Amino acid sequence: MKILVPIDGSSYSENSLSFVASRTSLLGQTPEIELLVVLDPLPARAARLVGKDSLTRYYEEEAEKIFEPARKFLADKHITVTEAFMVGDPSEKIAEEAVRLDADLVIMGSRGRTALAGLFLGSVTNGVLARTKNPILIVRNKAVPETDAMRVGIAVDGSKFGVAAVKYLVRHKELFGEGASFYLINVASDYAGAVMPDMAGMALPALSESEVLELQKKEFGEAVDPIRPILAKAGLTPKEVCLVGNPGDEIAAFAKKKKLDLVVMGSHGYGRFKSAVMGSTATRIAAQGDVPILLIRR
Repeated sequence: MKILVPIDGSSYSENSLSFVASRTSLLGQTPEIELLVVLDPLPARAARLVGKDSLTRYYEEEAEKIFEPARKFLADKHITVTEAFMVGDPSEKIAEEAVRLDADLVIMGSRGRTALAGLFLGSVTNGVLARTKNPILIVRNKAVPETDAMRVGIAVDGSKFGVAAVKYLVRHKELFGEGASFYLINVASDYAGAVMPDMAGMALPALSESEVLELQKKEFGEAVDPIRPILAKAGLTPKEVCLVGNPGDEIAAFAKKKKLDLVVMGSHGYGRFKSAVMGSTATRIAAQGDVPILLIRR
């Protein structure tokens, strides 16, 4: 497995490193891990005054300030990595390196702040999402799993993106740890809220309780039926969970209630607008909690 871990010396990139260090089963498979530092370029005028050789030394020294503590932390955990640094726009350079490496996973620490689209993930994370389709794990402020075995929610919606997420999970089971537990989650529509006016203009339920349950059961089946054989073939038996309501809200609440370590889902990201790249469901999940989200976009 090829893993790219961009770091900047902040507590957010420390969270990414801690997550890597917690993955005993994955590390046992000797994954290829690269740490990447991207430095902002000096203004052109300052760069000309400094000179090429001095500028190169400056960048090397600044990168080393970030690499040194990360290198020590990982060395203490007996984790071997390679290192690379670049100069330029962080979003662009991280995306370029992810594509060049053909990374199976990019682990991004996020500066989550507010629930406003485009703010809670931070500009760099959003920029990388907009520029690459490599799988991205967004790690926020949640403590890393205490054991190798993770509690994982797999969110599917009947689309090809959900199928892609499950296939990724099956290919990289070691990421989730030996003995990991899985929840296969679909959120059905709240048909009970459908109403129709009677002769007097009063709102009456359009569907009976049994009709509502039947529709939700049908919707759930359509979403998970294509997934079951994939998981069964991989020897995985998840607990199936049918939620009702807004997908982002319900999955976020479920993740908090069950203390999930990770939510895996496909992304319908559109690519043109940074706030839309994650898709509305992932956006709402991220905005309401700190559970890491693994986005599969192809």
